[in-house]
Amino acid sequence: MAGDSRFAIYAAAGGNLAIAVSKFAAFAVTGSSAMLTEAVHSMVDTGNQGLLLLGLRRAAQPPDAAHPFGHGMELYFWSFIVALMVFSLGGAFSIYEGWLKVMNPEPMDRPWINFLVLGVAVLFEGGSFLVAFREHRRRGGKGSRLLSAIRSSKDPSLFAILLEDAGALIGLLIALLGVGAATLLGVPQADGVASIFIGLLLTAIAVFMANETRSLLTGEAASPKVLFDVKAILAADRCVVEVVEVLSLHLGPREILLGVTLDFRDDLPGGEIERAASALSRRIQEQHPEITRVFLRPGSRKELVASADQPPWPADAPQAVGSSQVSHLRRTAASGSMPNRRQ
Repeated sequence: MAGDSRFAIYAAAGGNLAIAVSKFAAFAVTGSSAMLTEAVHSMVDTGNQGLLLLGLRRAAQPPDAAHPFGHGMELYFWSFIVALMVFSLGGAFSIYEGWLKVMNPEPMDRPWINFLVLGVAVLFEGGSFLVAFREHRRRGGKGSRLLSAIRSSKDPSLFAILLEDAGALIGLLIALLGVGAATLLGVPQADGVASIFIGLLLTAIAVFMANETRSLLTGEAASPKVLFDVKAILAADRCVVEVVEVLSLHLGPREILLGVTLDFRDDLPGGEIERAASALSRRIQEQHPEITRVFLRPGSRKELVASADQPPWPADAPQAVGSSQVSHLRRTAASGSMPNRRQ
């Protein structure tokens, strides 16, 4: 799966880099504000794809003592940085440049170059969008609306490319309209207005991306379909009386941590419960390989409700550490063996 995402990212990065060079060249000749905005947009997209590749590489690192569940959430972090880049270097710059052009309009020199470059850019961006869209459909996006599929996706490396390419195509259309109005209608301010609209578009995309990656960073559950399948497997087992609780957390696009509380039959011996738990874990992971960790514990719904109602620190619990515990902590600190969270 990661390899497929990388292919879509490489395709987008190669196209954006070629487009950025041609747009900067066109801006140098024509002085079009919309063309400069589009050139910066393409450069930002190229840099963002580099950050996504970095995120994929770091997320693929194996678990270690400091990160026992792996580094999958690295991808979510770098995707959030991508959203900030789109907002600051893309949206804010485009609005600022467009405002300057509206306040100080200048006639455009050799506008046909802009039309040529923008037309070629549409072909490149369209090809990149098709690559990402096909990968999206291959992963199960068929039959669902694109925006809904993006919102339910757990892979920001893919939906970031889809959003950036879709935004680039819309931005190119806005730039074409701005350059056309400035050239054919003799309204030079239209070039700056186009830049402002491109900036607003990029800002909207950045806010949407930031919100989606924020949700992933703060811990999203597995999809309803995955949870339904898991509950069905658990409920079908003859040793299980009730599926009390199923909790899930995405540790990465294809890594899910699962916590399950089951009410087993009272007549089962301890060894039988252990074998049943092992079999259930294996069955779940066979059907959903993306579930990489399964934590299963026996318990009844009554116990779960009682533990939820119980305060985190019982009223009758000692509020201070005893002298023997203090001595132990002092000896531990003196020996230099105190645990350190950050290495």
